Amino acid sequence: MFKIKLGGGRTAEVEESMYWHTTAHVMAQAVKRLFPDAKLTIGPAIEHGFYYDFDVEKPFSEDDLVKIEDEMRKIIKEDLKLERFELPRDEAIKLMKENNEDYKVEIIEELPEGEVISFYKQGDFTDLCRGPHLPSTGCIKAIKLLSSSGAYWRGDEKNKMLQRIYGISFPKQSELDEYLNMIEEAKKRDHRKLGKELDLFFFDETAPGMAYWLPKGFKMMNILIDFWRKEHEKRGYMEFSGPQLNSSELWKTSGHWDHYKEDMFVLTDSDGKEQALKPMNCPNAIKIYASKLRSYKDLPLRFNDIDVIHRNEKSGQLNGLFRVRMFRQDDAHNFITEEQIGSEIKDIIEIAKYLYGIFGLDFELTLSTRPDDYMGDIELWNKAEDNLRNVLDDLCGKDNYKINEGDGAFYGPKIDIKMKDCLGREWQMGTVQVDFQLPLRFNLSYIDSDGNKKTPILIHRALFGSFERFIGIITEHFAGAFPVWLSPVQVKVMPISDSQIPYAKEVLKALENEGIRVELDDRQEKIGYKIREAQLQKLPYMLILGEKEVEAKAVGVRVRKEGDIGKMSLDDFINRVKEDVKSYR
Repeated sequence: MFKIKLGGGRTAEVEESMYWHTTAHVMAQAVKRLFPDAKLTIGPAIEHGFYYDFDVEKPFSEDDLVKIEDEMRKIIKEDLKLERFELPRDEAIKLMKENNEDYKVEIIEELPEGEVISFYKQGDFTDLCRGPHLPSTGCIKAIKLLSSSGAYWRGDEKNKMLQRIYGISFPKQSELDEYLNMIEEAKKRDHRKLGKELDLFFFDETAPGMAYWLPKGFKMMNILIDFWRKEHEKRGYMEFSGPQLNSSELWKTSGHWDHYKEDMFVLTDSDGKEQALKPMNCPNAIKIYASKLRSYKDLPLRFNDIDVIHRNEKSGQLNGLFRVRMFRQDDAHNFITEEQIGSEIKDIIEIAKYLYGIFGLDFELTLSTRPDDYMGDIELWNKAEDNLRNVLDDLCGKDNYKINEGDGAFYGPKIDIKMKDCLGREWQMGTVQVDFQLPLRFNLSYIDSDGNKKTPILIHRALFGSFERFIGIITEHFAGAFPVWLSPVQVKVMPISDSQIPYAKEVLKALENEGIRVELDDRQEKIGYKIREAQLQKLPYMLILGEKEVEAKAVGVRVRKEGDIGKMSLDDFINRVKEDVKSYR
């Protein structure tokens, strides 16, 4: 919530989205003043700030953004009142045609019959808008236009390319300054930039949205997967692997063909039958469950897998490791009885607490409810939502969690796990979904204690979200300085001259024998150069070996956070590294 100043010394609290949406209108008014031929499309508030898409003759330049920002300040200073009014459909279309706003006409024409058509007017500017808005433009104080880029109308590559301007605004200049500082820090931490610098991964135009994992990055991926596997095996999960390509019949039964087909990679086999690369693992987990007769004594039955999955994300939505077309989801599908819903979800949240705690990450829980395109019986939906509410009431306290109306999966409501990183940015991470629908569609059953067949409940859950996305997030969270246990290279051994190389190889071997991940830098370079390179690689430890270290059979130690800590025996150093690893695990 933002606190804004009103007339007469009064104040009011308003939603950030209202504040940012009003600022988007101010930006649109400024653009129309400076570029009268620009056509308006949409300008919503987003998670942080706002944007507006314009149809203009040429892209906006940096100088254009400066001029638009200056014009916005003039509009704010004019303190224009925002006035709402409604028009019948025919009059609304007529008004937008008179204003040469073709996109607005298209939007109005697609509104359902009986829909209220409202506008907001501020001075000489009128925009089609549902609202709500601030009382006047003068309520806005600190603004900044951040960037401009191309964007297709309605996100469809077949439509015209528009120009999108992103911006942010706050009630106080100090809040804007703090946000801009955070943005600058985030740029330094950008996982795409660090991925290249630290030799972890890269992207190439030959495979849009699919990462090339370099040896160091893939080593870290495998360390994380191994950790995840062991923790789940302790808790009764059983890992399986399923096909990458499934017949369309499987996806039709699951409902994905009707609800998700446009996001799937669909192929035709040699017999002319349609197949699809799997975009999620649930139908394969269901097939594993259905492969034999199950009893109530088997439940909960927890299947986890990390098979590669593919989703046909639009190219404009791809964003490093955060939004990709190929990834490994840290997936699990738990088959349970209805009576086990509460205890099973609580156990899952406990796993999440443990996993996130390892990385020093806090999270909040959100209930996402039935979407418009839901599948199945509404009574089962209501029952599933009530179950999740009861669990969240117990875990968080009644009314102490957020509800995201209409954002559930098409087959069931879910609990979303939202994490904050060290910069205060919120990330959608894992999800826990209660599904009454798919077990019915696939005719799943188990033999209950009374000898009768019953339908199990399916819980879909991913805690990291995906290994790719999680690595992207923690790369930025740690700014590439990963914990010792996760670092692909934990120690770099650096002899000062060639005469120390034989001893350096002895040290290398000793560390390898203890399971420590180590590299030897025996290049004929000055030691200062080697140290600087290792620092840029953000390595936890560097061992400097000169004649004194060789004579004493010791190592000179530099630590990432502490710098040079002096000489110690090799055994003491090995023990230190092992203790550092234990402290995180």
